[in-house]
Amino acid sequence: MKDFFNLDHPMFRPLWVRLLVVALLLGWALVEIGQGAYFWALIFGASGLYCAWGFFVTFDPDGKG
Repeated sequence: MKDFFNLDHPMFRPLWVRLLVVALLLGWALVEIGQGAYFWALIFGASGLYCAWGFFVTFDPDGKG
């Protein structure tokens, strides 16, 4: 299951890519809240927070482990 959500993929090394992914996920959660789709807002919001944690708290930019 760890490979399914691989946040250590080399594609995510640039800071701008990590910021863009988190911003898009959290922004889409706000769009869903505005539309009244709270279930999808929860899904996208949780995904955005998970990515933010994985990209900025536990991320290893060198990819060494």
